[in-house]
Amino acid sequence: MNIIFDFAELSFSGFLIIGINILFALTVIFLERRDATSTWAWILVLFFMPVIGFVLYLLLGRPLRQKHLFRWDGRKDIGIDKLIHYQMDAIANDTFQYRNPQIEKYDEMIFMQLRNNDAVLTQDNSVQVFHDGVDKFEQLVRDIEQARDHIHVQYYIFKLDQLGQRIYRALLKKASQGVKVRILYDEMGSRTTKRRHFNELIAAGGEVEVFFPSILPLINPRMNYRNHRKIVVIDGKIGYIGGFNVGDEYLGLKSKFGYWRDTHLRLQGSAMHPLQTRFILDWNQATSTNTIHYASRYFPIIPRQGTVSMQIVSSGPDSNFEQIKNGYLKMISMAKRYIYIQSPYFIPDQSFMDAIRIACLSGIDVRIMIPNKPDHMFVYWATYSYVGQLLEAGAKIFHYDRGFIHAKMIVIDDEVCTVGTANIDLRSFRLNFEVNAFIYDRTISHHLAELFESDMLDCSELTIERYHNRTLLIKMKESVSRLLSPIL
Repeated sequence: MNIIFDFAELSFSGFLIIGINILFALTVIFLERRDATSTWAWILVLFFMPVIGFVLYLLLGRPLRQKHLFRWDGRKDIGIDKLIHYQMDAIANDTFQYRNPQIEKYDEMIFMQLRNNDAVLTQDNSVQVFHDGVDKFEQLVRDIEQARDHIHVQYYIFKLDQLGQRIYRALLKKASQGVKVRILYDEMGSRTTKRRHFNELIAAGGEVEVFFPSILPLINPRMNYRNHRKIVVIDGKIGYIGGFNVGDEYLGLKSKFGYWRDTHLRLQGSAMHPLQTRFILDWNQATSTNTIHYASRYFPIIPRQGTVSMQIVSSGPDSNFEQIKNGYLKMISMAKRYIYIQSPYFIPDQSFMDAIRIACLSGIDVRIMIPNKPDHMFVYWATYSYVGQLLEAGAKIFHYDRGFIHAKMIVIDDEVCTVGTANIDLRSFRLNFEVNAFIYDRTISHHLAELFESDMLDCSELTIERYHNRTLLIKMKESVSRLLSPIL
């Protein structure tokens, strides 16, 4: 009887697991409205790994659709909504006044970013480009030391190692002088960093918040949705946006990666207002007690700093639109001469692959630069698979050999460029909260193109012959990694 009872219990458990898997499969297919590729990937995970797949789905698979995740009443106080409607109407009626007439040809792209992302066009900015971590952080510390009112810091990764301690000490000194210091970091990105590590800063009047913290150690139902943004705003007048996080590896001090090649921007001008707004929206989502309310100190009147036009564009899983990806696709479709792309992870969706193929087949010079050393093995081999496919269409692929390239940059025709936090992968397009600057300026675009061409001297080209001669083991790694790419 005991044997029969145990068998019955085992059968019941098996049927229960199968039933749960079917239920979740039906949820993925009919309720969550995922794309077909991601749907099939999760169905395979659920059925081939019944118990583990169930846990993975709870932690990684559930969609995030919270339209009001980021809310801030201060938007009306700075007039951003009125400005958006004015710019959209003026562009639609051909009455918008471009200070640089050369960018008028991109009015469709500017209108799209306004309509889908509330990305105001500012035309009076100055931009400084950093491609070396030492230079970027030296300037950042100098700017922190000159702060008079507030310092807003947001990083996906904020390690309290040698670099992190230096920045922390600079922030602590300013907090002790009465400057309002706020630090926002992502818990999953900053795994070794705890809020208690900032107790000295908090005691000095600073504030620290964590984005989507875990309910319990190692248990985070929103672990798949991370804030990948890197933003610094100082006194509402100076801002930083780009790919560098805070950690010694970003100075090239980790032997695993060697020299760290990234791209970051220092901004001055009216672009500070949308960048400040982005920080405040993220901060207010993360806090329940230290909400930032509108104050003119955060949005000072800024004298004209330059002639660079730009839009600050955000994207994330709280939206039905993939705004940054759409910006990438619009840029690619408008290119006439060349497209240069740098991304550490290149796992595009079908729309991006088709856009690149069409550009290649149209005779446009398409060059893509990726790392020659992985920081995530599956991602690396999936990237290798996708770029290999584009070789057939005529794209030129370059492996960066000097160290690790982490830059997220696209430039076309010496006219338009984008730099920010979004990689060319499904995670950046759909799962992470990202922010990019889209810049309409020949000088900055030409400078980034020159940096790309200079980086080519530190690259080896992946030719179609070399790719076809890859080993059977590499082909197997590609196949497995590509199969998993929708959920990487």
